[in-house]
Amino acid sequence: MATIDDVVEIVSGLPEVTEGERHGNLTWSIRDRAFAWDRPFSKADLQRLGDKAPPAGNILAVRVADLAEKEAVLAGGRRGFFTIPHFNGFSAVLIQLEAVEQADLQEAIVDAWLACAPADLANRYLGAT
Repeated sequence: MATIDDVVEIVSGLPEVTEGERHGNLTWSIRDRAFAWDRPFSKADLQRLGDKAPPAGNILAVRVADLAEKEAVLAGGRRGFFTIPHFNGFSAVLIQLEAVEQADLQEAIVDAWLACAPADLANRYLGAT
């Protein structure tokens, strides 16, 4: 089970990350591009879900490079990864923190950072790891 503290620890190891708030939720950005954010369900989200119960606990949204990668991530069947109708056509996935494996969370956050980081910074990071 992962927590927001685990997210903070992972993002703190990435270059030039800033933590802020967007729409009242914690958000992590690279050069003003949000790549991960705390994403509670809105009233509209809950209405779209109908009788289906939303995943419990904290939910993290993370960017992916494009819609093809989003489909690949979701098709991978990793525990805790999902989407909702509000994210249709948007290159991001949701992660239920209490269900995700730590290694999968780490990979998703780093991939999200890479999807938003400038190429020169991403290449320097990849060269150093």
